[in-house]
Amino acid sequence: MEKKRNTFSGSLGFVLAAAGSAVGLGNIWRFPYLAAKDGGGLFLVIYLILALTFGYTLLVTEVSIGRKTKQSPLTAYKKLNKKWGFLGIIASLVPVIIFPYYITIGGWVVKYFLAFLTGKGTEAAQDGYFTGFITSDIEPVILMLIFLAVTAFIVFRGVNKGIESFSKIIMPLLILLVIGIAIFSITIKKTGDDGIVRTGVEGLKLYLIPNLDGLTVKSFFTVLLDAMGQLFFSLSVAMGIMIAYGSYVKDDAALNKSVGQIEIFDTVVAFLAGVMIIPAVYVFSGTEGMAQGPSLMFVSLPKVFAQMGKVGNVIGCLFFAMVLFAAFTSAVSVMEAIVASIMDEFHTSRAKAGIIELIIAIIVGTIVCLGYNKLYFEVKLPNGSIAQILDIMDYISNNIMMPIVAIGTCILIGWISKPQTVIEEVQKNGEKFSRKGMYVVMVKFITPILLFILFLKSIGLLTFI
Repeated sequence: MEKKRNTFSGSLGFVLAAAGSAVGLGNIWRFPYLAAKDGGGLFLVIYLILALTFGYTLLVTEVSIGRKTKQSPLTAYKKLNKKWGFLGIIASLVPVIIFPYYITIGGWVVKYFLAFLTGKGTEAAQDGYFTGFITSDIEPVILMLIFLAVTAFIVFRGVNKGIESFSKIIMPLLILLVIGIAIFSITIKKTGDDGIVRTGVEGLKLYLIPNLDGLTVKSFFTVLLDAMGQLFFSLSVAMGIMIAYGSYVKDDAALNKSVGQIEIFDTVVAFLAGVMIIPAVYVFSGTEGMAQGPSLMFVSLPKVFAQMGKVGNVIGCLFFAMVLFAAFTSAVSVMEAIVASIMDEFHTSRAKAGIIELIIAIIVGTIVCLGYNKLYFEVKLPNGSIAQILDIMDYISNNIMMPIVAIGTCILIGWISKPQTVIEEVQKNGEKFSRKGMYVVMVKFITPILLFILFLKSIGLLTFI
């Protein structure tokens, strides 16, 4: 007799858990940078249009596959079509590769949160602080293990008592922190050494008002691909997560409505991340102060907080608390995708599957941490960037495997199983599929083409845009 699958208690639990997965570090350390680089409001408009079309198509497809098959990514594709089981293997390997380096970065966030919590924010803003930390032997490993322990504890507790309960507490807190810091960021001002007064409101205008100066067809396509890439990587699609979470959604839940709410949640948090960061960086560093990735979060922003005086330590502590919440919700979802695949494929318990993944994460996570000191080396990637162990794993998962999974999913649903597979799942219990016509066109034609272009760009074969 087949064991009954655990489910979210209702739509709210699913929406908060899925939104928590989507609201990760990419929304915080990459979205504001791209918005500032790509003409402010122009990037925002394009991103919003893509979220309602491209992003929605990918989200509703994966969640529907999960609920229809009641399987994790490793076995879901095989259940849809036996010949497409290979896609499930690739999809289930993505989180296995991502998780060790994500918990490593999670350890970095713990370091900065503790620094600001203990009043050492000024020290954290010093040149060389971040490099000195990640190149040390022991501390990054210990903090990675602490972050992993909390993540594993939540996953081990299961869908209801762990993931859902955690999301219902953390996500409202995260939103409150994001809104609070965003409001503060708008209100600040500073007179520079040159006598020019910069205000948060001016920084907000820089963020919101489209800058069309020098806009060409080439630069427009650059903005389009940047927005598409950010959306693709921030929605937690092509990682098996949304299929796993979809498998926990009850049959009577309103799928279309829930996916729309996740879409809104992710977009609003990404937008507010820009409101938090761009005005603050503008006031203290000008337009040249924006960076992306670790250099924004662990170098540029601590310097901004240090220039705020005593209040900067408080704001820095709240900011890194918010980042820590976002990191945990994403890490939990990545680990859950792995654990669910092990449980479904080998018909084992959550505890055994969790222990297997925990051992793998400890070993590989330690290797990633040591990749900045004892195991340090550099290689040049096909896209031209210089990479270490963490960067190599990120490149393989994000730039190669995820686009392949997403393109394959569109081909499977659009042309093999047919869009009706998803349409029937969404329309279960009489729910209206308001974007049905758009969905069919997107999943069959537009989305796979856009993904293929993104794939070529991400591996360095499309260099003229």
